[in-house]
Amino acid sequence: MSNQEKEPMFSAKNFKLLTEPLGKNNPITMQVLGICSALAVTVKLKPAIVMALSVMIVTGFSNLVIASMRKFIPDRIRIIVQLVVIATMVILVDQFLKAYVFDVSKQLSVFVGLIITNCIIMGRLEAFAMANKPWPSFLDGIGNGAGYGLILVIVAFFRELLGSGTLLGYPVLEKIGVYNTGYENNGMTILPPMALIIVGLIIWVQRSRDKSLVEKQ
Repeated sequence: MSNQEKEPMFSAKNFKLLTEPLGKNNPITMQVLGICSALAVTVKLKPAIVMALSVMIVTGFSNLVIASMRKFIPDRIRIIVQLVVIATMVILVDQFLKAYVFDVSKQLSVFVGLIITNCIIMGRLEAFAMANKPWPSFLDGIGNGAGYGLILVIVAFFRELLGSGTLLGYPVLEKIGVYNTGYENNGMTILPPMALIIVGLIIWVQRSRDKSLVEKQ
């Protein structure tokens, strides 16, 4: 291939792979994938951020590996190969968390391991990595992982702030004097159903602002 035919690493097309999952093609708000994590790990902001980064790394590098191997993977065992790659990435991330952020690793508990079953990752491997080159596949994985992580962080922000009065453990509401007005921490916010309610509100806001998203349904 000549230099003229080579696509720039960060062309407009490749840039979209990073940015579109943050908005119009968000895997949670548009495809309604990965909802269980939004319910399980968003009581506090710190675990949500760590989970978001973990999924982004696993999705990006799993896409990269599968895209690099795609021409050599027999169709009949492709799902098994994909699961082995994902599981390997998850184990590496889990061991890293246990070594360097053990307190957060304990909070996340089994949910790091359950990244293996996250349908966002398998979906991107099947829909994109198996049909595209390594670099675009890596960007697609990072983009979808970031889109997923963005929703987790937003949900955790409101749940920790309204339910515990803190952000990353810092007593925000106490410092700004909100409790002096009679406000008390909302216990409902830290219950699992509130995560789904906040995700529902995010979906409603997104689709009410962009009518084209409703027309696609």
